[in-house]
Amino acid sequence: MNGQKRTMTELKTKIRIQYDPRTWAKILHTTTVRWIVLVLHRRAGKTTGAINHLVRDCLKNPKTRYAYIAPTRVDAKRIVWGMVKEYTAPILGKKYNESELTVKFANGSELLIVGSDNPDSLRGIALWGCFLDEYPLQSPIIFTEIVTKCLADHLGYCIFGGTPKGKGHFFKVFQIAQKDPTWCCIYRTIDESLKQEEGETIDNLRRALADDRELVRQGLMTKDEFDQEWYCSFEAAVKGAIYREEITLARKEKRITLMVPHDPELMVYTVWDLGISKGNSMAVGFYQKGAGQVRMIHYYENIGEGLAHYIKYCKDIASERGFIYGKHFAPHDIKVRELGTGKTRYDTALSLNWKFELDAKGMSAVPRVSIEDGIDKAKMFWKKLFVCAIYCETFLDLIGGYHRKYDKTRNVFLEPEHDFTSNAADQFRYASLVEDQFDNEIHREAPVPRIDQPSDEFMGNKDPLDTGTNPMLEGVDLGTMGHTIPKNKN
Repeated sequence: MNGQKRTMTELKTKIRIQYDPRTWAKILHTTTVRWIVLVLHRRAGKTTGAINHLVRDCLKNPKTRYAYIAPTRVDAKRIVWGMVKEYTAPILGKKYNESELTVKFANGSELLIVGSDNPDSLRGIALWGCFLDEYPLQSPIIFTEIVTKCLADHLGYCIFGGTPKGKGHFFKVFQIAQKDPTWCCIYRTIDESLKQEEGETIDNLRRALADDRELVRQGLMTKDEFDQEWYCSFEAAVKGAIYREEITLARKEKRITLMVPHDPELMVYTVWDLGISKGNSMAVGFYQKGAGQVRMIHYYENIGEGLAHYIKYCKDIASERGFIYGKHFAPHDIKVRELGTGKTRYDTALSLNWKFELDAKGMSAVPRVSIEDGIDKAKMFWKKLFVCAIYCETFLDLIGGYHRKYDKTRNVFLEPEHDFTSNAADQFRYASLVEDQFDNEIHREAPVPRIDQPSDEFMGNKDPLDTGTNPMLEGVDLGTMGHTIPKNKN
């Protein structure tokens, strides 16, 4: 260049990344819709494909930001960070931040590697696209309350990826994608991969499939597990699901139905599970009781919000739906003093004109019993419970996934797993312990809940209230927006 400074155009050169997309991934890389669902068998390469998709878009679109979101940050670092560095190694001018798990490219774009167990790492930032990996293992609240807001400014896209884990929120997203032409739905079983792909990895998968068939024959693997992992079956129940039988019976007896009406002449009682800190979820269940039956008519859970947010929500929803509150119940930590202020959450609630019930000793009115005794009580509670599938949709998704840890070595189930389903389950367990305190000051015999629609909780993209969208995606633009950055956006 005779000593002259080279321009950016002259510096541009083709860089080959050692990535050979599988057949299904070519569909992902060419689609231009906002919402993409990947239902793929185990070892189908969904993480590899999605990471390269995000890296490509970082390079195509200067000064943008994309995110890979795993169930936990530990998972993200262990599984993905090394892969990201491997595929981006040939790219000139990139900078890795090991502590933040970010890659900054020479064109000003950035790739974030985060876990949904730390929602504050995403809150308030703008994204042009993201990948929710192993979505069945993440709370649906991450998408509805945080990710959609991150994508809003630039109409970014979201890829939902995973292998089935029962008929929870991932199943619902899959159903929507199958029926809505503005979505992209990619579904692949192992048989399709063996037919369409070739190479050493596929040869190994063929051998692994045969080995697992033999494990099923020997009784070391269940047919449900085999079908779930290799054939993307949503029919297998969550392994170790604690309330599986109770939920199945409630559906059979039509006690989980689209609309369990709010009775304006019965008091509404709230039962809370309090997050350990502001970064955690809190959960609130809304109940009525009359004529020997209990109705769960509303449920709310959010993440990363303080107590004042939930109290405001309860007041707002009461005004909207005409609730007249009776008593409010929270567990023992309602009286624990916070280090920063020296105040208890009970005191904070009182300052907001919200009073939680206390016992004669001035402690929480929720009895303190072991988790196992509480679960036994909750199983009995199910027998008299009617649940509104519209207003308690998130609760039903979460409670169905509440499960016990499994020790593969000893082939035994252990204590309940503490994960994103725990808040809903704890709230429900507390409700079973205070149900006898739902003593209506206003009372009349409660009619049997109206059941005038099919009890099908999986409605695809049709809202049972005919609002035109699924409740899970309320407020989310479902239009076909491409990955190209809108011209008027920064």
